[in-house]
Amino acid sequence: EGRDQILAENLFLRSYYYFELVKWFGDVPMYVNGRISIEESQSIDRTPKAEVYAQLEQDLLSAIPDLPWTQSQPGRVTRGAALALLGKIYLYQEKFSEAAGVLDQVINSNQYQLVNNYNTVFLNSNENNSESVFEVQYSGGQEGASFGCFQCVEGNVASGFMGVRWTGGDYSPYAYGFAFNVPVQDLYDAYETGDTRRDATLFDVNAFIASRPDVTITEGNEHTGYFNKKYLPYAEAVLPDQNINHSNNYRAIRFSDVLLMAAEAYNRGGLGDNVAQGYLNQVRERAFGDSDHDITATGSSLTQAIWEERRLELAGEGHRFFDQVRTGQTGSIPGFTNNKNEVFPIPRIEIELAGNRWQQNPGY
Repeated sequence: EGRDQILAENLFLRSYYYFELVKWFGDVPMYVNGRISIEESQSIDRTPKAEVYAQLEQDLLSAIPDLPWTQSQPGRVTRGAALALLGKIYLYQEKFSEAAGVLDQVINSNQYQLVNNYNTVFLNSNENNSESVFEVQYSGGQEGASFGCFQCVEGNVASGFMGVRWTGGDYSPYAYGFAFNVPVQDLYDAYETGDTRRDATLFDVNAFIASRPDVTITEGNEHTGYFNKKYLPYAEAVLPDQNINHSNNYRAIRFSDVLLMAAEAYNRGGLGDNVAQGYLNQVRERAFGDSDHDITATGSSLTQAIWEERRLELAGEGHRFFDQVRTGQTGSIPGFTNNKNEVFPIPRIEIELAGNRWQQNPGY
C-alpha cells in the first residue's frame, strides 16, 4: 500500500536533482536503470541536455497521477510541486504552451495562495505556509554538522554563510555568519517606493547598528551594507558548530514563482497578454498593497516587466543568475564570459571518477 506514491515522490526528487545539475553543468550523465557499479562508472558518457530534459518530462508526467495535492507530513512531494517543476522545465526549453498548461493546473487547483504580508513569508515561524509549493525541510536542532563532518548536516549551511559577522553587542535574534553572498546597491535601488519587498529582502546592517549602538561587526570582503534577510541565520543552531546548523527551510518553489512563470509563458508564447498581466499583477498587488502599480504593458515591454518582477520578487532565492542565462540577459553580470559562464566547470574529481573520459566544459 502506498508503493506507487513513494515511487512517484522519488521520481520527482530525481527530476529535481537532475534539473539542478543541468542548470549548473549542462550535459550530465543520465542513468535511470538502477544503481551504477564501479565498472559502469568508467564508461558512462554525459547525456545531452535535451535528452535529460526529455527524461525529466517523462518522469514527471509519470509521477503526477500518483501524487496527492496535500500531504500530512510537511515537505513531502505533492502534485502541485511536480506540476510546477514540470512547468519550469518546459519554460527553460521555451515550450511556452506546455508550460502554461501545467502551471495553470497549479494555479487553478486553489491549493495555494499568496501570504498577505510579504514580510512574514521567510520567517522561521511561518514555514510551509500557503504559498509554499515545494520547501526543503531543515533542522537546526538535531544531529549537527561541523567543518570536519559536513555529511552530518541536517540544517541549512547556506544561512550561516550569508549572515553578518557580528563581533559584539545585542544583535538578537540573529546568529553569527560569514558575510558571503551579499546583495548590492543596484538591487536596493531597483525597488520602487512603497514596495514592501525591499525591506523584507534586504537587511540594512547600518540601520540596524544605528538602532542598537552597542552592536559591532567585522565587514566581509565584499561588504555592501546589505545582507540577504530571507535567509539570515537565527540563534537556534546546535552544536558542534553553531555557525553552520540552522533551521531556515529553503523555499524552492513558491506560488509567486508559479504565477510569474505562467505570466511569462502566456506572454512569450503569444497565448494572451491579458492573462499574463493578471498573473503578474497578483504578485505586484501583494507587494504594494493596492492595484495602483498594476502593469498594463503588452508584448516585449510586458516581457521585460515580468523578468524584472522575477528579480524583485525572488531576490536572494537562487533564481536570478539562471533566469539571466536562459533569457540571454547576462550582460549585466560582472566578469561574465559568453560561451563559457552559462554553465560551471565540472569538478575535476568527477571527471577522474568517470575514468578521465569527459571533456571539461568549454573555457575552463
